[in-house]
Amino acid sequence: MTSYDVVIVGGGPGGYVAAIRAAKKGKRTALVEAGHLGGTCLNRGCIPSKTLLKHAQIIEEIEKAKNWGIKTENVSFSLKEMFARKDQVITTLRSGIEHLLSMGKIDVYNGYGTIHAEKKVTIQTENETKQITGEKIIIATGSHPFVPPIDGLHSVDFHTTDTIFDITEIPQSIVIVGGGVIGVEFANIFASLKTKVTIVELGERIISTEDEDAAKTLHKSLKKKGIKVLTKYQVTSIKESTNQKTLSIVTPQGKTETLIADEILLAVGRKPNLSSVSELNLTMNGEHIAVNDYLETSKKGYFAVGDVIGGLQLAHVASAEGITAVENLDEEKVKMNDKVMPRCIYTNPQVASVGMSEVELKEKNISYKVNKYSFSGNGKALAMGETEGFSKVMIDEKYGEIVGVVMVGAHVTEMISQSSAFMYLEGTVDELAQMVQPHPSLSEVLMESANILIGKGIHS
Repeated sequence: MTSYDVVIVGGGPGGYVAAIRAAKKGKRTALVEAGHLGGTCLNRGCIPSKTLLKHAQIIEEIEKAKNWGIKTENVSFSLKEMFARKDQVITTLRSGIEHLLSMGKIDVYNGYGTIHAEKKVTIQTENETKQITGEKIIIATGSHPFVPPIDGLHSVDFHTTDTIFDITEIPQSIVIVGGGVIGVEFANIFASLKTKVTIVELGERIISTEDEDAAKTLHKSLKKKGIKVLTKYQVTSIKESTNQKTLSIVTPQGKTETLIADEILLAVGRKPNLSSVSELNLTMNGEHIAVNDYLETSKKGYFAVGDVIGGLQLAHVASAEGITAVENLDEEKVKMNDKVMPRCIYTNPQVASVGMSEVELKEKNISYKVNKYSFSGNGKALAMGETEGFSKVMIDEKYGEIVGVVMVGAHVTEMISQSSAFMYLEGTVDELAQMVQPHPSLSEVLMESANILIGKGIHS
C-alpha cells in the first residue's frame, strides 16, 4: 500500500489547487478524481458557461451596433460550432492542469475514492481496486445539482446545470426553474440565441442572495431582452407530450396556470457529494461537513474544502480554502478571510459584490453611509453604449472604512477586485476618493462614489 503525506479526494478547483500547493511545500501528494480534472467549474460550470456568455455578449453587441451605423446582415448561429469552441477551451485548461500536476510530481489516480478511518482511501476504477494511505486527508468532493421533488418530473426529459451543455439544437422555448446566479446566466445565454425564455423563481426576487438594487436592475435588464421573469411562483407538476413540456405553476395569488416549453432547465441549487465520506461519521453543519476555523473536520487529520462544506459555493472560494487547508496540515493555524471574498454574476450587465450588504449591516446594527452612483454619467460607459448599472459603496460611519461594494454594469466582475484590494488592506473612503483613476474609465465611478460620501463629489 502506497503512503503519502497528503491524499486529496476530488480534483476540482479546491482539490487540484491544494495538491499543487502541497507539492510545492515538499509533501508527497496524491490526488484522486473520478471524472475529469477541474471539477464542475471547468467541465460543467464556470468555464463552459462563461464561454457561451461571451458568445451571447458578441451577439448582443452586433445587434446594438446596428444603431451606431455599423450595418450587418441577419445574424445566424451554429450551436455546434459554439459548443466546439467551448470544448476547445475546456480541453486547453484541462491539459494545463494535467501539466501542472505532472510538473509537481503529484500522483493522480483516476477513479472513485472512498475515504476510510486510519487515513485510508480506496480507489475504484473500471478494472481494479487500489488502496492508499495519507498522513493527512483533504476532502474536496464537490457537489451535484439538486433535483426538487416536483410531481411528474422524472417522467419527462429535463436538464440540470450539469447536462444543459449536452443539448444538440437551440430550443425555441425554455423554462428555467430557479432565478439564482446560474439561472439568470443561462437565461442570458438562451435569450441571445433568440430562445423564448421564462424564469420561474419561488422567492420574492431573482438573485436573492445579492443586493436588492442589483436584483432590480438585472430583473429590468432581463425583461428588456424579452425574458419573462415570474417571481413568487411555484412549479407543482410537469408532464410531457409530443416533445413539449407542460408545467403547472401556482401564482402568488394561489391560482394555477400552465407554461409550455421545449426544454426545462433546473437551476435550484446544489447538494454536497458525501458518499465518499459516509464511513467517517463526521460532524455535520446541516447537510454539509462541519469544519473549524482551520478547515479541519471533527476527525483530526481530515480536512474539507469547497462545496462540500457549504458557504459560498464558488470556484475561487474552493481554491482559497484548498490553499488554506494545506497551510494548516502542519498546524500553522491560518484562517480564511471571508470578509473580502468577491461574488460575481456574468450576465449582461454583470453583477459583482464584495463585503457586507445593506441588509447585513442593518442586522449587525452597524452605522453606515452609502452612495449609489450610476454609470449613465460615466464617459467611458457612454462611449461603449454600456450605461446600464451603478456602483454602490458602503462605509462604516465611525471610521470611514469600506465595508461593502456592489457594482452592476459592463466589466464589473473585473473591477470588483479593486474594491476587494481596498477592503483587504482596510482602506478608507478617503483613500479611495484620493486614488486617481484613469480617464476615461469605468472605474471612475468608484472614485466618484467615494468623493460623494465625503462631500467632495464633482459630477453630482
